[in-house]
Amino acid sequence: MFKRIKEDMDSVFGRDPAVRSRVEIFFCYPGFHALRFYRFGNWLWRYRLRLLGRFVSHLGRMFTGIEIHPGASIGRRFFIDHGMGVVIGETAVIGDNVTLYHGVTLGGVTWAPGKRHPTLEDDVVIGAGAQVLGPITVGKGARIGANAVVLKDVPAGATMVGVAARPATRTSEERTEQSGFAAYGTPSPNVADPMSRSIDGLLEEMGRLRTLVEQLQREGSNERTQTVAGDEADEAKGDTIPPNC
Repeated sequence: MFKRIKEDMDSVFGRDPAVRSRVEIFFCYPGFHALRFYRFGNWLWRYRLRLLGRFVSHLGRMFTGIEIHPGASIGRRFFIDHGMGVVIGETAVIGDNVTLYHGVTLGGVTWAPGKRHPTLEDDVVIGAGAQVLGPITVGKGARIGANAVVLKDVPAGATMVGVAARPATRTSEERTEQSGFAAYGTPSPNVADPMSRSIDGLLEEMGRLRTLVEQLQREGSNERTQTVAGDEADEAKGDTIPPNC
């Protein structure tokens, strides 16, 4: 048990630059506290003490603002940063080295018995406010951006953004960068929603076409001006009074 506690503390140092000591983690990190409540509640749940396990889970929710069902399966070195408002459902499965931020929901979308909640494979990062719903699988090393809504399986290593979430587009330079921990599930400020980039492209094309139309209008106006001036000159020549003989 103490080895697992030390391992959970050590995992915080690699993912939160604000941490200063293990003492600070022990007294001031609600994600760490919620995990302790979960471990005890899960032990009771596995030994068929379901009501007691749920009560321990409820106490953890009261003290930390984080609700983890004791029936969920959580791997090693799990870290919840900030944590308020996190909800993890009964049939959720979470692998090793997973990071969640505040406001994340691992929820279900059906009343049917059986697997109703997501499976997160190893090294997944889910940003603040993201909703991952249904019996879907988020592949190893995937990142879910803040406030994304994920309703379908996510490939390993993908970055998902938007509502409903879509794979984010990245530059070639970003693709060549070595992957590492990405705070809030966003590895680069240049990562954008592909729909937003499409809209930006359409706006740029509209601006180019507007400029072209204005240029054609100016050229047409100049041609009409020259034509009118030429006609007036011809008329002036026709009205010239011949000299007296």
